[in-house]
Amino acid sequence: MALKADRIELLTDISFFMNTTAGRGGVVSVVTGGSGVALDDASAVVSYAAAASGAKPVGLLLADVVNLDLTRQHINWHKDEVQVGGKVTVLRQGQVVTNMITPGATPTAGASAYVGPSGYVGTSDTNAVKVGQFLSSKDSDGYAKVSVNIA
Repeated sequence: MALKADRIELLTDISFFMNTTAGRGGVVSVVTGGSGVALDDASAVVSYAAAASGAKPVGLLLADVVNLDLTRQHINWHKDEVQVGGKVTVLRQGQVVTNMITPGATPTAGASAYVGPSGYVGTSDTNAVKVGQFLSSKDSDGYAKVSVNIA
């Protein structure tokens, strides 16, 4: 999926690794937590949660996680790509324009945003944790502006 360039990054976190491929713009949740500060603890892992119920969101993924053969090509730094198993940047507070919105959901400006299945940002609070607020409805391309605030 994708993020548009229109974003405000107030607080980001770089203390987590991601061991699966993923597109940017969705809400990542803790798989296993690190110990202490955990800046170099490879056991501090995040992923897109399969279900919203029980998910522990830590932020919105700001980079694409790819699985490339690095002996044949290099990571495209201009696209904010990160190799599987590398550290990822997650947005904890700020605003983004994303299309990672639960399929079929119709967000409205001012409505609460919740973690959804597979990392989507959802509109349903059924067994889900609030991650922010929608600042717009979806446009014709399926993008909506979301204010992220994960304490």
